[in-house]
Amino acid sequence: MTKSSFIKDAKAVIQCEREALESVEKNLGEAFSDACRSLLECRGKVIVTGMGKSGHIAGKIAATLASTGTPAFFVHPGEASHGDLGMISAQDVVIAISNSGETPEVLTILPMLKRMGVTLIGITGASASSLAQIAQITLDISVEQEACPHNLAPTASTTATLALGDALAVAVLKARNFTEEDFSRSHPGGVLGRRLLVFVEDVMHSGDALPIVKANTSMADAISEMSSKRLGMIGVTDDSGLLVGIFTDGDLRRALSQRVDVHTMAIKEVMTSSPHTIPSSALAAEALQLMQSHSINGLFVVDSTGRPIGALNTLDLIRARII
Repeated sequence: MTKSSFIKDAKAVIQCEREALESVEKNLGEAFSDACRSLLECRGKVIVTGMGKSGHIAGKIAATLASTGTPAFFVHPGEASHGDLGMISAQDVVIAISNSGETPEVLTILPMLKRMGVTLIGITGASASSLAQIAQITLDISVEQEACPHNLAPTASTTATLALGDALAVAVLKARNFTEEDFSRSHPGGVLGRRLLVFVEDVMHSGDALPIVKANTSMADAISEMSSKRLGMIGVTDDSGLLVGIFTDGDLRRALSQRVDVHTMAIKEVMTSSPHTIPSSALAAEALQLMQSHSINGLFVVDSTGRPIGALNTLDLIRARII
């Protein structure tokens, strides 16, 4: 075997599986629409079952459905015939996967499922199989051949099944008007979940940790306050407590390069007026977008009257895993 032969074999596998996907796409029809409607109208849960490699694909399909608004879980067909059928009720929809349509462990539980009155969707590559005959809805995942050179190991057929499962999940997702916010609720530990569930008030510094000085404060005292709060910036307020400016580490370097006397100069003379601010009810992701769009490293959080109630910087967003 040479490097080129490995690559040649890999390309042949990918081509075979590409053709399998094209076959699945070509076979989509009314049965697929009926399956989608059954999932949408399901009053219980969607149970996905399959044996061997089909079982692994079934588990992934169940997980994808569950994370996109369709309550679903995987039931092993072998365990189902030894008690786990008790997990299934008449209000459920069962998706049974078997490329041959004759998998013994799957066929064993089908009569009980039919007696219970559940809606049965069969996914199989054999339209004349037992599974296809028993199922109310049959989805075709037939492929000309497996990518395995012996046409034995499930490869192209499992790829086709996985794609069909994704197609079901996404089609139903769209029909449910499932939003990013909905997705985030089932993915609180993921990046998207954090971006859509973490608010500015959750990450901001407030109270005694808030670096604030009056406009007439000397630069020296303002720098001392800024250093003690360690946010790399300080807010400047007027006599009524409104935020009128901001002074940052960058502003300090620029002032020192101009040989400003920090003991006699008031902070209002070197501050940046009308700073960018954000409300505490905004998403932390919005704060990140605002900071990136204006090339700044920190923001003050203000209330409805313009008074500072919090502050955050890039490091806070990193700690919250927004970045």
